[in-house]
Amino acid sequence: RNFEELRLKLINIDRFIGSYNINLNDLDNRFQNLEQTSYNGVLLWKVTNYREHKNKAVIGQTTSLYSQSFYTSRYGYKMCARIYLNGDGIGNGTHISMFFVIMKGDYDTILEWPFRHKVTLMILDRSGNECHISDSFLPDPRSSSYQKPTSACNVASGCPMFATQSDIEENRNFLNDDCLFIKIIVKNI
Repeated sequence: RNFEELRLKLINIDRFIGSYNINLNDLDNRFQNLEQTSYNGVLLWKVTNYREHKNKAVIGQTTSLYSQSFYTSRYGYKMCARIYLNGDGIGNGTHISMFFVIMKGDYDTILEWPFRHKVTLMILDRSGNECHISDSFLPDPRSSSYQKPTSACNVASGCPMFATQSDIEENRNFLNDDCLFIKIIVKNI
């Protein structure tokens, strides 16, 4: 009888520890998301394992990567970046394609639509010379990409021929240690 009571207590303790670990993991994930989230309209995205992701893109396994989300301000527009390492559309097979995506956010009902901020997309030059590959654009207020989102993400907009793959892959200033650094700057105009 004592053995059975002890066994049941151990089972209950084990369940408690298991649920505690699940809650701890959830809190850790939420903390990491908060720690990595930018609220100033600037995203710095480290794309690691470039060659692995590129190979997956070439064979059609995973054609694009999404960045973590970022915001124009604490209660501002929610956004992310999308990159195709083997290109998309007219850039397929020759270029890296980079796009900007407006996402559905918690504060969309109090924001002004359509979205009207200047967007700058960059692949950073790590040589110290600041010869970044960069393109900026102003949103077309008539485009559905810049309207208030009705689903998780709007249609991405950006540059299907952002940079040639050879320019990136043959230059250690951009691709170093098998990673790229992408920077997105969103500014009020």
